[in-house]
Amino acid sequence: MQNDFVVNIIHRPEMVPEYAEKVTGQGKKEDIGRKSLLTESLDIFRFQQETAHKNGLKTTIQMTYASLFNEEAIGIAKHDHDTYGDEIALSLLGLPCEEFRKKYNTKDFCIWMFSMEDKIRIVDDVFGKFYDIFGFYPESTGSYYMDADLTNYIKSKYPSVKCAVATCWEEGPKAYHTCNNSWYTLFDGGPWNPWIPSKQNTHAPAANEEEDSGIVAIPHLSRDLIACYDGNGSNFGTHPQNVLRGMIYDSKTWEYPYLYNIIDQYRALAKYNDGYSYNMMFVGPGWLNKMGRWEAPYELLKKSYEDGMAYYGKLKKEGKLKDLTMAEFADYYREKKTYEEPECALWRDILYGSDKQVFWYTDPYMRACINMDQGGALVDLRPYVAKLDWKVGIGTPHVQDASYPFLIQEKYRAGYFTHYAGEGTVRSAKISHGGEEVDLCLCRTKAHFSETEDAKILTLDPVDIEFYDLTVKLQTVITFEKGSSAIKFERKILSMSDPSAEVTINEYMVGCYGTTEYPEDMTGITLSVEGGKTPDSLKYEYKCRELSSEGGGKAVATIPAIDTRVSLETKDDAKVYIREGYAFSPMYTLGMTKKISEGEDITTWLNLEKAD
Repeated sequence: MQNDFVVNIIHRPEMVPEYAEKVTGQGKKEDIGRKSLLTESLDIFRFQQETAHKNGLKTTIQMTYASLFNEEAIGIAKHDHDTYGDEIALSLLGLPCEEFRKKYNTKDFCIWMFSMEDKIRIVDDVFGKFYDIFGFYPESTGSYYMDADLTNYIKSKYPSVKCAVATCWEEGPKAYHTCNNSWYTLFDGGPWNPWIPSKQNTHAPAANEEEDSGIVAIPHLSRDLIACYDGNGSNFGTHPQNVLRGMIYDSKTWEYPYLYNIIDQYRALAKYNDGYSYNMMFVGPGWLNKMGRWEAPYELLKKSYEDGMAYYGKLKKEGKLKDLTMAEFADYYREKKTYEEPECALWRDILYGSDKQVFWYTDPYMRACINMDQGGALVDLRPYVAKLDWKVGIGTPHVQDASYPFLIQEKYRAGYFTHYAGEGTVRSAKISHGGEEVDLCLCRTKAHFSETEDAKILTLDPVDIEFYDLTVKLQTVITFEKGSSAIKFERKILSMSDPSAEVTINEYMVGCYGTTEYPEDMTGITLSVEGGKTPDSLKYEYKCRELSSEGGGKAVATIPAIDTRVSLETKDDAKVYIREGYAFSPMYTLGMTKKISEGEDITTWLNLEKAD
């Protein structure tokens, strides 16, 4: 099978680059029209374009609103389009300039945060000016985030648009905290690789043509799928200046093998995605400021950009890379992918040299993360199946928070490793024998990927569980069933030191919902046991109650606030239970227990449904 490694290289002539006015204007009154700022920005944009072309690479030029008032920026774009085949696109970043502030009387610049009325007004203004200058409407656009209402309006009014930068992977509370609680761009929960967004919610991929928003979305930067998830994503990506900000380089030699390793790991994702892999490089001019950025001097910023482009150029010369413009990529993606085909990433730690390994999975029904350092526990789960209508911006319930809510999220709701009381969100299993209990979260393992026409499969290395008088070898197989909104977990006892012994397996999910670390009101949730011998239900009231039923069936949580129904199900003869949390630990638990012996197993499914 031929592997395609597709790369988008995107530049924007941002006349007032992020942060740069603060740097070039130190000690002076704010002036975003300062000539030195505009001159430097154009010099950097020209350098970026020349560096790409020198390495035989095509770019997408995303014109900003400010650049549409600058004849030199317009001239460079037209020249490079005619000479090198670069695409001239339109960015909804780079709004700040004197003309914009006078016209709209605001310092806001994040398009998704405006009221819908202002979004429409700004889009029509920017797209109209672009048309007046170039004589056509763009085929690509983008921002750090584009909400569904904004995307739907653009597609209906400007149908030429087929591709957009639409979210920034894991740019949520973690990034917010590392920016001194001042960077209100909260949009966790989206895909890390290209997808077709639904009309209902940008983060949730479309399941069919009816849900299709009409564009192909790409992420703002390709991130390290472990380091970014564990920490601040702004330090870990194929943006060379992010690598410098994360101080992931040799300060004496100015070398950064991590940059090449992360590009190569993205190339390796072709193994899990039918021979296709993707990467993007999107560096605004503010990152190449002549006065330096972070602790890095300009000379290092410049070298890192040149080296990054040279590596892409080398791969292209070797026939290992396709450099496509955004519009070209949209056509390629629609030919390559189907709606229900998932995106997968079995990712290993390339930053700290540990053995950590995670598996990311996304499709129109869910986004999920399996952590092999925690025995194959499910540590992040977003119910895309709900296709939440999540309005964003001024005049909506979510002025800044565009995140797609989670049911499980180990970073914001503790995961397995918790304080002395309470529980964190996780989907795992506990094995008990003779009064002792071991959680699989404590059993590190490794995963091996395989697939069938209908499923992506993780087979985990067996783990040895030691009790006082018994050793158990247990294996887990996790199957993502294509188009089913279900994850199948199979646990089998391969051997025991005493073949006649029995152990009890407790399959469980601790869940909640939210977008940040802070708890939501759980009183609207209904917990129930369905099927089995004694079905029953309760309304969540923080009272630590528990219900159970023998004979298999489902343990269910219905969460109206996010229009989601989540369940654990088994066809085995097991005890199914639900457990209500309390105010100090506002979670719920779904689970089932079964006694098994050597050679026996238990199979369970985690199911997601839209509540209504």
